Amino acid sequence: MATGTHSVDVPVSQQKVWDFVSNMEKWAKLVPGYSGHEMMSDTRSTWTFQGNVSVIKKTVEVQIDILEWNEPEKVTFQLTGLSDKFSGTGYFIAEPLDATHTKMTGHLDVKAEGLASAVLNPVLKPILPKATQVLTDRVANALKRLHA
Repeated sequence: MATGTHSVDVPVSQQKVWDFVSNMEKWAKLVPGYSGHEMMSDTRSTWTFQGNVSVIKKTVEVQIDILEWNEPEKVTFQLTGLSDKFSGTGYFIAEPLDATHTKMTGHLDVKAEGLASAVLNPVLKPILPKATQVLTDRVANALKRLHA
């Protein structure tokens, strides 16, 4: 299983971080490789990503399900591969540092399954930490622009 965790201090309140990360619609486009998404409900959506695995360009479809909304500090979600066999979980945590600053942490775990897992899991291990950092930083930057 590949894992990535990244934290960043954001100069906005915990509630403002929560208002952003608790709504997938607001941060879906910030995910590395984002190509498109469709909201099925408040808690379920399907996303399409374009990415490169080694020299192969690949389109991946993923179902995202919200598992838990623990306002104002944590949103947890599950990833299920629709085009490929993989699964995973992720979360955003917002910890108040003071009234106007929040430590935001993004986390992803992804595991390839099936016949390709022996090849894909070693490839995902170095990629996922960077992708988690990029996503978390993009969310933080979007929050900074939104509340500047």
